[in-house]
Amino acid sequence: MTQADFLKSDFPVPVALPDLDRTGPDRFFNRELSWLSFNWRVLEESENPRVPLLERLRFLSISATNLDEFYTVRVAGLRELVREGHNNPAQDGLSPAEQLVLINADARNLLQEQQRMFNSLRDELEAQNINILQRDALTDEDLTFLADIFMNRVFPMLSPLAIDPAHPFPFIPNTGFTLALQLERKKNKRSLKALLPIPNQIDRFVFLPSPEGTIRALPLEELLILHLDSVFPGYKTKGHCAFRVLRDSDLEVEDEAEDLVREFEVALKRRRRGEVVRLKITSDAPAGLKKLIMRELEVTGDEVVDIDGMIGLADLKEMVIDDRPDLLWPSFTPRVPERVQDFDGNMFAAIQQKDMLLHHPYETFDMVVRFLQQAARDPNVVAIKQTLYRTSKDSPIVEALCEAAEDGKSVTALVELKARFDEAANIRQSRRLERAGAHVVYGFLDLKTHAKISTVVRREGDKLVTYTHYGTGNYHPITAKIYTDVSLFTCDAALGRDANRVFNYLSGYVEPDTLENLAISPISLKPKLLELIAQESENAGAGKPAAIWAKMNSLVEAEVIDALYAASQAGVKISLIVRGICCLRPGIQGLSDNIRVKSVVGRFLEHSRIVCFANGHDLPTKKARVFMSSADWMGRNLNRRVETLVEVKNATVKAQMMSQVMAANMADVAQSWVMNPDGSFDRTPVPEGEFAFNCHRFFMENPSLSGRGTAGASDVPQLTHTDD
Repeated sequence: MTQADFLKSDFPVPVALPDLDRTGPDRFFNRELSWLSFNWRVLEESENPRVPLLERLRFLSISATNLDEFYTVRVAGLRELVREGHNNPAQDGLSPAEQLVLINADARNLLQEQQRMFNSLRDELEAQNINILQRDALTDEDLTFLADIFMNRVFPMLSPLAIDPAHPFPFIPNTGFTLALQLERKKNKRSLKALLPIPNQIDRFVFLPSPEGTIRALPLEELLILHLDSVFPGYKTKGHCAFRVLRDSDLEVEDEAEDLVREFEVALKRRRRGEVVRLKITSDAPAGLKKLIMRELEVTGDEVVDIDGMIGLADLKEMVIDDRPDLLWPSFTPRVPERVQDFDGNMFAAIQQKDMLLHHPYETFDMVVRFLQQAARDPNVVAIKQTLYRTSKDSPIVEALCEAAEDGKSVTALVELKARFDEAANIRQSRRLERAGAHVVYGFLDLKTHAKISTVVRREGDKLVTYTHYGTGNYHPITAKIYTDVSLFTCDAALGRDANRVFNYLSGYVEPDTLENLAISPISLKPKLLELIAQESENAGAGKPAAIWAKMNSLVEAEVIDALYAASQAGVKISLIVRGICCLRPGIQGLSDNIRVKSVVGRFLEHSRIVCFANGHDLPTKKARVFMSSADWMGRNLNRRVETLVEVKNATVKAQMMSQVMAANMADVAQSWVMNPDGSFDRTPVPEGEFAFNCHRFFMENPSLSGRGTAGASDVPQLTHTDD
């Protein structure tokens, strides 16, 4: 039995580490190195033979994007702490300067591996007649075609920039990709240094006319080099290179690095705004050009990475084309729940029958949109309240809220303006809502609202009934196609009252004096978690079965980790599914004997947060206490955000979350990486042709239990699926 199958395998024998100080900082892993470890797992999907070729290319692109964001956010924050002389160690004992040294070494290895993977994938793509060309491989017909493309689609966008005393070095924005050129005037051999910024409004790859069954693409920088004579007439090129910068960003730092720099936020906003934190430059750059670029961007040698290959691997997502479905995941259409179909699409009638939990993307997120659209058009609906953390540009949810407000319904929208990378979009949406007549609330100045709640108040007879949606993901129809999240629809009166109390807290700053089935950050969520973990320890001490199953994106918060360690030593069996950062060290004798951790990385991005407590019985059990949450177990989520922890009491929904969603993740082998006591992760190799349970495949083939028309808690499907 593979160790990755947490449902059937025994806990591994704990490892003795006699030199480990179990009460000191060694009991934690470093957050930043743990994140890098996660991105290594993403990258390694690029060579997973069970993944289709173009999807492997997509994983490479995602890994590159992730690493860029990591530098503009986390590394930028650490760098500023070092500059400010801030030497306080992180919870694992490493100072900011020590962390930067380790990060730099690991990230450079990761960049080299990304280039190696790109070269390998390019060879495999060529074998499938998909070619990423260099300019020396072009035919005369290609050159004619490209000349037209250049003059009509590219040339009008270009802004060549000379560099001399009259033309100082220009500002290159974050992620800016630029050609640097050493030119010589043909008339008098006078030299000129110049930059040619590559506009990000133009696709990185130009696709060429090709025989049927063949796809050929040329990187944009190759096209530019071909036509430098048109950009700089009268000059010949003596040398050139490409470079890309990553910058510290004010808003990004404020959001993601808040735990690093909260003592210096004001200073950081005023000083060194937008400094370059990393320069990637082609390894064959002429020495003089490289020196000039480094001097003008004020970067040191340890901030420069020489790239022998393609700069900007994130752009490879453009090569994941629909023309070759044989090299992509098999198509999948999210389901409409049977129960909704039983009631002819009427969401309120379906929810009235009983609580319904939908598992996205397997059940379509359109049901959440439909819930609000029907509320907007229902004459019996009198009020709608909605949190908005991230939305799409043309959000159908915002459209529905505007329609409801214009129809005279009372609409309150809590818009979080501090959602990283979505600040501008959220400001636009809030103005649109205000114009429609909605009450727009921005929540707290010092707390980010990350909770996912929607309430609809409907007049039914002589009473008002509150229909509530709680989610673990964002109200974003696009990300909902690839993020796995759960959505709870209920007309339970207690959950409705709890939701309204939270909205009152957000809009009126009135802290709720009581919550019935809900705990919220920063008030009661962490104390509730600690209380539930301690209760399992008490059960273990009393000789009762004691276990915890938990699933989240990140586990960082020290007090929660220490509570898990204490529970482990009390005899609680703890199985954790942590997709990304994990600062807890599993399987160490005398510290975490009864804790095991794995990460699921596959076709969909695991995003739901669920926790099950055995409550004196063996998991899975009807007696368990089961919760869904918007919060990861991180300091920012538990202490500096408004988040929800919802206890699920409906029997069918509990069975679905525990015996379907959690059990399938526990049983997954095909996409699981098991964490070792030293912080490394191993994926058990599966021999070709041998069946390996894949939770994503299972969910695609089996409808969510509570969404089925007549299903009950005893109808949980067997954990299996078809195999290729």
